[in-house]
Amino acid sequence: MMSEEVILKVEKVSKQYRLGIIGTGTLSHDLNRFFAKIRGKEDPFLKIGESNDRATKGNSEYVWALKDISFEVKRGEVLGIIGKNGAGKSTLLKILSKVTGPTTGAIKSRGRIASLLEVGTGFHPEMTGKENIFLNGAILGMTKKEIASKLDEIVSFSGCERYIETPVKRYSSGMKVRLAFAVAAFLEPDILVVDEVLAVGDAEFQKKAIGKMQDISNSEGRTVLFVSHNMGAVKSLCKTGVVLEHGKIMFTGSAEKAVNYYITSERKNSLSNLALRKDRIGSGEFKFVGITFKNKEGLEVNQFMSGDKVLVEIDYVKNPEFDASRIIMSVIFRDNLKQIAASFLSDELPGELQIDETSGKINLEIPNLYLRSERYEISLISFNRRAEMEDALDVIDDVTYINVLKADVFNVGNLNREGFYAIMPAKYYT
Repeated sequence: MMSEEVILKVEKVSKQYRLGIIGTGTLSHDLNRFFAKIRGKEDPFLKIGESNDRATKGNSEYVWALKDISFEVKRGEVLGIIGKNGAGKSTLLKILSKVTGPTTGAIKSRGRIASLLEVGTGFHPEMTGKENIFLNGAILGMTKKEIASKLDEIVSFSGCERYIETPVKRYSSGMKVRLAFAVAAFLEPDILVVDEVLAVGDAEFQKKAIGKMQDISNSEGRTVLFVSHNMGAVKSLCKTGVVLEHGKIMFTGSAEKAVNYYITSERKNSLSNLALRKDRIGSGEFKFVGITFKNKEGLEVNQFMSGDKVLVEIDYVKNPEFDASRIIMSVIFRDNLKQIAASFLSDELPGELQIDETSGKINLEIPNLYLRSERYEISLISFNRRAEMEDALDVIDDVTYINVLKADVFNVGNLNREGFYAIMPAKYYT
C-alpha cells in the first residue's frame, strides 16, 4: 500500500542484461527460460550475473545493471539521483519511464510521468516542432484542447519560435533539448523525470530549466526526479538524494548529505609511498611521504566543488637536527595540459602553518578553492626559509589528483565554466 503522500514507490527493482550479442543469448538459453516459465519456475539465469563494474573483467556473461533498488518519493519532492557513469542511473530512469521493464521488482506510481532522457526522445524527425508538441502531449494522455492551451508557453520557453514549423530533423541537439524540456515541463505531468540531457543546453537554458523545475516543485507541487553529474545543481535543486554504485543504492538522505557521501566515496588514494619516489629534487633534509585532502567536515575526499574550503594534511620525515618550523610549503594544481592553474603557499595563506613534529604531520588550509571544473594533478614543494635565500628541501610532481566540480561560487545563479580560464578562440591555445 502507498500512503497518500507517496507518489512513486520502487520495490526491489532489478535489471539484468546479457553482454555481447544482441538478444537474450543462445538458443539453449532461450529454451531453458521457456521451459522454466511454462513449469512456473524462476528464470534460471536470474541466479547468475555480476555487478555492473565496467573497470573489472568478470567471469559471467550476465550483469546486473540494477540490483534490489527500493525507495519512495513523496508528492512535490525533488529527488536527485547521482553516481558515476555506469552506476545504473539512466537504466533506473528508463524503467521508471516505462521505456523498458524491470527484470524483477515492481514500480507503483500515481499520475502521469513525463521523461526527458535523451536528446529528442519521443520526437518524430519528419514532423515539425509544433506537431511534435501535440504528439508528446497525446502520449502523456492530454487532450488536444489542453495541449493547445499551453502551446504558446511551450514555444516561448523553448526559444524555438522561428523553427516551430520546421521538421525536427533539422534542429540542433540543443534546440531539441529546449523543445523537449518545454514540452515535458509545461504539459503538467505529475512526475517529471530529467536525465543529464540538460547538459547539452547552453548555460542560459540550463539556468531557465533549473528555475522551472524549482517552480514545478515549489509552486505547483509536482514531483521531479533529476539525474546530474553537476553537484551544485543537485544541492540547489533537490531536497533528497540517492547515490547509486554498481547498480545498488549506497546512500539515501538529504541532497547535501548525498552529495557529500558521493564525493567521499569517490576518494581514491592514488599515492604510492612518496618516501620511495626517486623522481624528486631537494636537499633531502625534509621529505614528503604522504598527503591527504579533507573537506570542511574533515572527511577524506578527492573531489571538491569550486569555492570549497580544502584541508591539506601532509606526512613528512626529516633529519633530527632540522627545524621544521622554518619551512614554506607550496601546493600546486596543474590542469590537464600540465600548466600551473594555482599555487597555494603557506606563508601567503591565512593562519599559521600547523606543524606537529611528534606525529610528523603538517596541516594547511586553503580557504577557497576557486578553480574551474577539471581534474588537477598535485605537486608539492617545500623551502627552507632563511635570511638571504630559500633553498628547495623537497620537490615532487604528480603526487595525487583532485577533481573540482562546477559550482555557483559567487551565489549569482551561474555555474562557473569548466576547462580554459578565458573565452578565446581555440587558435590562441595551440
